[in-house]
Amino acid sequence: MTKMNKNSKVGRRKSDPELSEAEWVIMKVVWEKEPCAAGTVQEVLQQSKNWAYSTVKGAMDRMAEKGFLKISKIRNLQLFSSTLSQEQAQKGEFKKMLKRAFDDALTPMMQFLLESENFSKSDLKQMRMMIEKAEKNKKATK
Repeated sequence: MTKMNKNSKVGRRKSDPELSEAEWVIMKVVWEKEPCAAGTVQEVLQQSKNWAYSTVKGAMDRMAEKGFLKISKIRNLQLFSSTLSQEQAQKGEFKKMLKRAFDDALTPMMQFLLESENFSKSDLKQMRMMIEKAEKNKKATK
């Protein structure tokens, strides 16, 4: 078991985080490998992104400043861990899209999806089941 140094840093985090495209790419690796060094992330991304170590490390340092990552130091090694779950990040991304594209209105977004996407019968059945489950849960909490 590794000991975490007292120099562990945690930045501030928004309640609904909004990650950039590059931050999403990095976070996906961190969620899979955490705690991990910037070099580990750069190696994983080498094939798909061809980003230099300095690019990855700089981005991860900025993400720590924003509060998306936590840095723990073990001697000269910096290990990065996420401070938000994938679900929290998805929620922030969804809220950003809903606000931007649909003025924060869920019903027009659902109407748009249902009219513009070619959902299979199976997809529609699953959506109906999710709506029914949500209705039951809503009734149970009243």
